[in-house]
Amino acid sequence: MIATASDRIRLMMMISAMAVAVSNVSVAAGSSKQADPGASAYRQLTGEVESNLKREILSQWFPRSVDVTNGGFQENFDERWQPREPKLQRSIVYQSRLTWSAAAASKKYPEMAGTYREYAQHGLDFLREKMWDGEQGGFFWQIDAQTGKPTPDRGGEKHVYGISFGIYAAAAGYEATHDAKVLDLAKRGFQWLDTHAHDTANGGYYEALTRDGKPILESPASNRSDAIGTVYGRKSMNTHIHLLEAFTELHKVWPDPAVRRRLDEVFHIIRDKVYSEPGFLNLFFAPDWKPVPGSDSFGHDIEAAYLLVEASTALGKPNDRKTWSASRNLVDHALKVGWDEGNGGFYDHGPVAGPADGMDKVWWTEAEGLNALLLMHEKYGKETPRYWKAFVKQWEFISKRQVDRQNRGWLSSVTREGSLIPNQPKSDQWKDPYHQGRALLNVSAALSKLARRTSGR
Repeated sequence: MIATASDRIRLMMMISAMAVAVSNVSVAAGSSKQADPGASAYRQLTGEVESNLKREILSQWFPRSVDVTNGGFQENFDERWQPREPKLQRSIVYQSRLTWSAAAASKKYPEMAGTYREYAQHGLDFLREKMWDGEQGGFFWQIDAQTGKPTPDRGGEKHVYGISFGIYAAAAGYEATHDAKVLDLAKRGFQWLDTHAHDTANGGYYEALTRDGKPILESPASNRSDAIGTVYGRKSMNTHIHLLEAFTELHKVWPDPAVRRRLDEVFHIIRDKVYSEPGFLNLFFAPDWKPVPGSDSFGHDIEAAYLLVEASTALGKPNDRKTWSASRNLVDHALKVGWDEGNGGFYDHGPVAGPADGMDKVWWTEAEGLNALLLMHEKYGKETPRYWKAFVKQWEFISKRQVDRQNRGWLSSVTREGSLIPNQPKSDQWKDPYHQGRALLNVSAALSKLARRTSGR
């Protein structure tokens, strides 16, 4: 039987379609194989990450920062790790972050659990006895360690950003110590916050508060901006992503319906109001969540990518497509406009449409980038090798440029090329082991999981 011209054309089209399909399968298989570096690579990097965590982070702050005379943790050390703290201030953010770090380390390392649990308990005692306002409730923003009174620079103001970290530390501390007094502190922190700072009309939380818990909605004569740089009366991305983190941690140890409601509320605020296409976070807002135009903080974008997935998982939605899409977009946009392809590392900030104009590499942004890139590789590594390649380059930059080989620890900031910027503190009110500690704890666990999954055991 002789086929017609039409039959021959249809046959050729079928053969061509089959060839394309086979080719696509081959390409996909090749991409998957290329994207998976293998168990040995995962294990090697696990060892490097663990070494950095122990040598450059945990062993630098502990026990060096533990103040057995005045309580809490000493905050200020120069570039050579020499103390420089004449006023003995204690800030809620720093005290909470070191407490959290010690609690997390006690859970990570069974052989050192007792030691790190003691450090965590030391911090928790200080949070409960000194940082908590025994008269008005809530956590002080900053106190004098010797007098136990709030420092005069803000007139006793409190801030929701700081309170969120107090809750975060107490929740993690309870998981590590199983001390009922610590869980009670976490509960009181949440209840005081929710009573005094929750915005029932617009959702989310007011931020700066008087000592007795009244929202400060107009700038006082002495300051236009509050303790974290937000214009009084506005809401900030920064405070709310850390409320999301704190509520996620609290929900693990106290799954109270009120905590879950607020976790769900703040989660949707971050994902559906703070997040904006094509993949960035607005920094500031009017009380009704109308964005105030501003720049793009790449570190906060990639940090929120992780925090959204963590919160969605805590809410029972680990595979929520909208959440993963937003998180991936945050990382992809940062890679597009805030990533240094030549040297590795994320830039500090820039306009929302890029390119970056804050070119220094800041320790906490680099840590959050490492965490977010591996998270994306875990989820999308079979589709593309781009996140793994960027992760490896990011780790190389941190290992070679962000770590202080002479004095140990991570440098606060380096230039675009990774050159030293001199006279930077190793520790102060804002620089502590939290960002890089959390990132390396997560990365170590994820690499170990990937190694087991790849090797089949």
